[in-house]
Amino acid sequence: MYRRFFLFFLVISIVVVSCQKDEDDPVIQPPSGNTDTSGVDTTDADTTFTFEAVNIQLDLLPYESLAEYNFFVGDNMSDLVPNEGLLLYEPITQLFTDYAKKSRYVWMPEGTSANYVSDFSSLNFPDGAILIKNFFYENVLPNNERRVIETRLMFKRNGEWEFADYIWNEAQTEATFDLSGEEKPMTVILDNGESLSINYRVPSEAECLTCHKRNEIATPNGPKPQNLNADLEYQEGLMNQLMKWAEMGYLAPTYPSEIETMVNWEDETKPMQDRVRAYLDANCGHCHQDGAHCSYRSIRLSFEENGRDDKIGVCVPFDEFVPGQPPGMEYTIQAGDAANSMLVYRLLAEEENVQMPLIGKSVIHEEGVDLLTEYINSLEDICN
Repeated sequence: MYRRFFLFFLVISIVVVSCQKDEDDPVIQPPSGNTDTSGVDTTDADTTFTFEAVNIQLDLLPYESLAEYNFFVGDNMSDLVPNEGLLLYEPITQLFTDYAKKSRYVWMPEGTSANYVSDFSSLNFPDGAILIKNFFYENVLPNNERRVIETRLMFKRNGEWEFADYIWNEAQTEATFDLSGEEKPMTVILDNGESLSINYRVPSEAECLTCHKRNEIATPNGPKPQNLNADLEYQEGLMNQLMKWAEMGYLAPTYPSEIETMVNWEDETKPMQDRVRAYLDANCGHCHQDGAHCSYRSIRLSFEENGRDDKIGVCVPFDEFVPGQPPGMEYTIQAGDAANSMLVYRLLAEEENVQMPLIGKSVIHEEGVDLLTEYINSLEDICN
């Protein structure tokens, strides 16, 4: 009898103690069982990580330092080893940003999930959701070292998206909140072995909104079903990203089985027109679509709108005079003649008041220009 009473008292005591919680504690903790270090250099097989929960107090965001979120674990935060609950994702076709490499993660409060809206729309995220995007170079001169430049966040609070940006220090030990914008000149070694001088632009809050708005309301660009419906390598193996999100509880399993999906613009096995549509969507579509920054222009370059030649500017007169435009240049795209097309002229321009995109690059994306040039020159000359 005494033993039973003692066990009962012990169990009740444990339950009471474990349920005690300060009402002001942060929302910490995410879905268990996911510490995805895919794409992270963990070459030291003996390395172990101590995980303390992600720290989010939504009413206090943005924090002054990136470390306060506890997104990344390990002795060197700049290794970008994700904490539990951070789910890796990767758009099929990605935005060009001066050849910077990127790693992206999503985090949501426990028990919440995003919902499908349409193939072409950003997922509808719950309050508390955070999108995390790191920008880095593998080989920065003079020491030929890996450097993280910035970590951008979008977080949803009271039904609206807000921005935060964290600029990494020279020692690569911390990143500090700053939305004023700045330029960071550097020389990097590209994957092809060539060196390139870059004047990397860290965006201001106003510049963030320029590229991330529909009808003046901030919105994410990347996490759309059209650009996520592909396999990605996780620790557990290769898996469709939308299925992985659903498995994690980050996506309600009500999305359709058939989704109109973009191709990877770099995949030369895909039709060239599909590659062009994907490239234009990722690099131009966020501004050249209805309700966006350049919606007053006649061209429409988002994936759901750019399926017709006239939508991307083939034989469409451009809207206004552009400084330095060559004599005789009439159309956004002159079918069969890339050298006489305004689209290519602006992609090759380096002047801030002429170049396209307007924000986010300081050097020409040679490979992207090559793709568009090849496509335009393949078109039958029907403009004249």
